Amino acid sequence: MSLKIARRGQIPPFIVMDVLRAANERAAAGADVLHLEIGQPSTGAPQGVIAAAKRALDTDLLGYTDAFGIPALRQRLAEHYLDTYGVAVDPARVVATPGSSGGFILAFLAAFEPGDRVALAAPGYPAYRNILIALDIEPVEIPAGPETGYQPTPELLEKAREQGRIDGLIVASPANPTGTMLTPDALRDLAVYCHDEGIRLISDEIYHGIEYGPQAATALTYSDSAVVVNSFSKYFAMTGWRLGWLILPEDMLRPIECLAQSLFINASTLAQHAACAAFDCREELDLNVERYRRNRDIMLETLPAAGLTELSQADGAFYIYADVGCYTNDSAEFCRRLLAETGVAITPGLDFDPMRGNRFVRLSFAGDTEIIGEATARIGQFLR
Repeated sequence: MSLKIARRGQIPPFIVMDVLRAANERAAAGADVLHLEIGQPSTGAPQGVIAAAKRALDTDLLGYTDAFGIPALRQRLAEHYLDTYGVAVDPARVVATPGSSGGFILAFLAAFEPGDRVALAAPGYPAYRNILIALDIEPVEIPAGPETGYQPTPELLEKAREQGRIDGLIVASPANPTGTMLTPDALRDLAVYCHDEGIRLISDEIYHGIEYGPQAATALTYSDSAVVVNSFSKYFAMTGWRLGWLILPEDMLRPIECLAQSLFINASTLAQHAACAAFDCREELDLNVERYRRNRDIMLETLPAAGLTELSQADGAFYIYADVGCYTNDSAEFCRRLLAETGVAITPGLDFDPMRGNRFVRLSFAGDTEIIGEATARIGQFLR
């Protein structure tokens, strides 16, 4: 007898993880691999975080915490918003989550009903779309291009609303896969538009701290109804610790507390204790950002010389989104060939834009500088 698989579980794959698996299989067979596919810092957590984790292992029970997290971490996160953005945040509005992924699940469940329509820019992070689909919420992808920095605008939202109501909007600045950022004025315009139109704004700020020009703005500056999602994975280089956070409006506190209690109980207790020290490690973490900057500069110089001339701005994060349409109309096959023939692993744009991603690829420059230089040289040889 064949048992059914629920429709909620039949979502598209997160293609970058498939690429990573193929790259790891190649490495296991003894061939070399240069990883430009995964958005992961090549350094581990800062030393202060490691030391704090060791202290917690020696001295703390590491049992359950409150569903929203330990008071020390929530207080430290609130101080971070005042220190970094000049925004006063009540620690009661701060929620520690199992990575930003857990934060998105909680936010989407509390903010949207099944059948609601949530807008997001395409290209964009594929897990937004896939989580929404799994929760029976309809993703409304807004095609965005270089003319808007691959970001949504109130005008693009107005156009999307001609096809039906919009209940929510997800924005990311800096964005994955393009690295582009919303200016403070652009973010303010979106926040005001959403608040006035009754659209719940979800602001993904996971790449804050990794900028190569002006500092990224937070939606909290412009909106009391927005939900902010962030994580210790990127700037703080704590990817595998699986710890993120939410800053919530007052009306969502109790609903999300009840959801968190039942879905996750709490975020990793060890990671919470360790993360309290992360904000005292700025010097070490900013050295990582300087490495990303060098890597970015290498790519922006060498990729056009190799033949990839249409590149995203990469104002932040550690990605470049490249148009390979002059070479292929099948970015997935392009990436498979590149890995097989050169050992360079990159991600096809179909992961980020099902409509137009067949002619784009994403390259991560989060790794070691030597690897970035060698990988771009191999890409140049591949394209000749």
